[in-house]
Amino acid sequence: MPRNNNVEILRLYDQYSSRILKFIFVLTKDYYASEDLTQDTFIKASKSLSQLKNKEKIETWLFQIAHNITMDYIRRKKFNVLEQLIPLSREKEINPSTERAIIITENCKELYDALSKLKPTYRKIITLRKIEELSITETSKVLGWSESKVKSTLSRAIKALRAELEKGGYIYEQSS
Repeated sequence: MPRNNNVEILRLYDQYSSRILKFIFVLTKDYYASEDLTQDTFIKASKSLSQLKNKEKIETWLFQIAHNITMDYIRRKKFNVLEQLIPLSREKEINPSTERAIIITENCKELYDALSKLKPTYRKIITLRKIEELSITETSKVLGWSESKVKSTLSRAIKALRAELEKGGYIYEQSS
């Protein structure tokens, strides 16, 4: 691999690895497997980086590789959903107060618990669109779906997530 590819893949790893890890973790519920699959994603990306024609779509391309590697892993292992989830927060505060940190952690736990009860396609679509904030077009490319399927599946997934949150006693508040 040329030196430029090494530098580029390290830059991409620094920029995207934590998001790829979170995405894979939501699908596998296994942190250690997620770490390994994240590494596999960037290894595979490094081998074909020179063949990538549209460098502007690199984020979508990386998520697509991560998705494919994870689906292969799940098929190979005939994966059973694990009970544990590590609450992950996208909270922007640098040093939230202890009370605020506890509230954030509890809210994340409730959200991820409800998310884990959804079927895998719903977990994927919510993770890509709402947690990773990929566009409809990017999400359709990652999953290999049409844009209309992404929109309709997201709508059904959000309704199912809302129902799970309400079952758990969590009041869903829709932002305006």
